[in-house]
Amino acid sequence: MLIGSCGTSGCDDALDWVRDIALEIALEEGLHPRIALLYSEQRPSTMMALAEQGRMEPLAPVATVDPAAFSACDRIVALMGPEPYMAAIEAGADIVLGGRTTDTAVLAALPLLRGMGVGASWHAGKIAECGGQCTLNPRAGGVMIRVGRDAFEVEPLDPDNRCLPSTVSAHMLYENSDPFFLYEPGGMLDVSQAEYHAATDRVVQVTGSRFISRPYTMKLEGAAAGDYQTVMLVGIQDRAVLAEIDRFIAQMHAYMVHRVKETMGDRVAEFDISLRPYGWNAVSGDLIGPPLPAPREIGLLFIATAATQELATQIAKTCNPVLFHMPLDVDRELPSFAFPFSPPEMERGRAFEFKLNHVVHVDQPDELVRVSLINAGASVHVQGQ
Repeated sequence: MLIGSCGTSGCDDALDWVRDIALEIALEEGLHPRIALLYSEQRPSTMMALAEQGRMEPLAPVATVDPAAFSACDRIVALMGPEPYMAAIEAGADIVLGGRTTDTAVLAALPLLRGMGVGASWHAGKIAECGGQCTLNPRAGGVMIRVGRDAFEVEPLDPDNRCLPSTVSAHMLYENSDPFFLYEPGGMLDVSQAEYHAATDRVVQVTGSRFISRPYTMKLEGAAAGDYQTVMLVGIQDRAVLAEIDRFIAQMHAYMVHRVKETMGDRVAEFDISLRPYGWNAVSGDLIGPPLPAPREIGLLFIATAATQELATQIAKTCNPVLFHMPLDVDRELPSFAFPFSPPEMERGRAFEFKLNHVVHVDQPDELVRVSLINAGASVHVQGQ
């Protein structure tokens, strides 16, 4: 059993959390599996040094490599390819738990290890990495893949579900901007010449996939903890407000900023207030003009960001009456909008920001991977960093 990107983020703590779950199950069931742990979290200082050595490349839209960006990160993970999984299986692991890994690599590892076609292995991994998404009914369950040297087949696990050439080929665009090319550690999957055949009315066979070798790189993901946030949510159905929602929000934002500065003074040197009207343009942030009709209602999300949680919450409390009662025009009666919760202030803790969109060049696929082998709770050995 191979599990990649344990705990979703694939950081060391998340991998250890999944390890503990596996060991607990093994203890309860009286099992003694050999478990390989593949750690891919990186020290910011190590990544900064590699950047200074010229081993980093930015990915669009980032245009430069700033070594300081790596030192600013609280967590950095490097996305593994299939090789550490293959090595763990060869070392006798029954279960391989991996840190951050490309989704495709986890599924490509076993067929590659068994000598199947490189293009077929990678393409099969891509198609199957999100289970039933490549089927006619994505909610009916996962798929079985059979990989050979020149082709692979995809079959739904649910006997009432179907794979079609159109559903299988379309999955190349899932979380990928190009329908023909997918970049992975060590190369690029090229399916521009791939052909999708209906082997049966529910099974699809794919031929013609190629994998083009390139210098081995690992993508980096890094996050840094920022300031603290407190949020509030209010529902608005006022027709006059919704007919001029952009003006209303601009006025509210300006008044809130003024109110915080006036009432809190020097206690809050830097802060941010964000107003996001869900049901209007909260997702895109784009200005929406006529002739689009006004929405029937919106949920207006307030976000205060400040250096401490106490300050963020105080800003929210200062703005509470404005969010609840502000009229569209000063000569109108005070409205009462709807808070769904009381008290309305909800503390989010620290906000985290993605800092990296880079790849690092490595000499070996396992250069940035630390491996630990354990037997149901007893550590055997650790290699690497």
